Amino acid sequence: MKRLLYNDLLNWKNSKDRKPLILKGVRQCGKTWLLKEFGKNNYNDIAYFNFEGNTSLQEIFSQDLNVTRIIEELGIINNKKIDPKTTLIIFDEIQFCNKALTSLKYFYENTPEYNIVCAGSLLGITLSKPLSFPVGKVDFLELKPMNFYEFLLANDESMLIEYLKKNVDKVNETFKNKLINYLKYYYIVGGMPEVVDKWIATKDIEQVEKIQDIILNSYELDFAKHAPLSDTPKLSLIWDYIPRELSKENSKFVYGHAKHGARAKDLEDALQWLISSGLCYKINKIEKPNVPMSSYVDLQSFKIYMCDVGLLRRKAHVDANIILSNDADIYKEFKGAIAENFALLELLSIKNGDIPYYWTSGNKAEVDFVWQLKDKIIPIEVKAGESIGSRSLILYRQKYKPEIALKLSMKNLYVQDGIMNIPLYFIWNLEQLV
Repeated sequence: MKRLLYNDLLNWKNSKDRKPLILKGVRQCGKTWLLKEFGKNNYNDIAYFNFEGNTSLQEIFSQDLNVTRIIEELGIINNKKIDPKTTLIIFDEIQFCNKALTSLKYFYENTPEYNIVCAGSLLGITLSKPLSFPVGKVDFLELKPMNFYEFLLANDESMLIEYLKKNVDKVNETFKNKLINYLKYYYIVGGMPEVVDKWIATKDIEQVEKIQDIILNSYELDFAKHAPLSDTPKLSLIWDYIPRELSKENSKFVYGHAKHGARAKDLEDALQWLISSGLCYKINKIEKPNVPMSSYVDLQSFKIYMCDVGLLRRKAHVDANIILSNDADIYKEFKGAIAENFALLELLSIKNGDIPYYWTSGNKAEVDFVWQLKDKIIPIEVKAGESIGSRSLILYRQKYKPEIALKLSMKNLYVQDGIMNIPLYFIWNLEQLV
């Protein structure tokens, strides 16, 4: 599988100012596989160490933080000398050893010639309390589940991608239908690499859903493993509520809907735990789209989205055949929720964009996302089908007169009345189009 972050790893390797690298990401998104694949292709040797449950490995770091001694003893465990120029050192699940996290500072300061990469869950890195976190002494990258572009590549559709880049405003109907079918399967499968791999190997949705269930169950087990015992029921309440919240016409998150009578003070810590773990994203409402947008945030109004559209679909118990069906009325409300969640994840995979906000005008209009791409603030409306209506965008444009306004739908690329429509299956190339 080709991951877009691979090029960032190459840039890290070739950087003159290279520091030990921490690759963060939600669990099961393919961090370990990517680092091993990167090492296999770019180094003579890999020295791999997994800290989870490995007390003998952790003891090497408990004595002191003399990196020369640590390297020597790691070489003994690896049964091979670690060469600073030709060996890639991989510290997996580094959040299980606080002193190993702290040691990265000394690797950078005393032995910068070593190539060290670390994999850790977002939650684990956040909750870890090393003696001294190596602020400024490490590089960071974040790996997310595969976006739609990577899904197409995994399905061996590089020629279709190249065709789409050249013909996005006049896509042949046959190819358009093929892309829409791929998008429907992406809604079903999502971007978790193990799930995608199973889909490519078997084309069996039942097998796909078995792995999705395992991943979802592992996340819930993490609630009990990492969160305070008193918070576990709250986490489950919010986690189960997210698909229901997204399917509502007004998908603003309301604590009292997750648990009757609950207030922010009762559940906000649990919600923040889920956000810190990377399992969901919080999108705040803004009062007006001025720079910096963070100064105009309504902290009381926000929406919550899941980290993977396939897991959202599975958790909501939406049958795959319903998504493949042309009878959209069967799941009319949730169809919009899936498209909106998908659009957010695609936007988040674009490097030069910030986490978006959303905007409302009383009960008159709601713009799904207000997104800053470099120096541009862009209102974005998401449509699950080929609807041409853009009432909310029109009201927004009348009020704020943005340079660019976008609609994301199943229709081909076009510009009309100051609004550019971009096909949902082409969001990954949005920056170039804008």
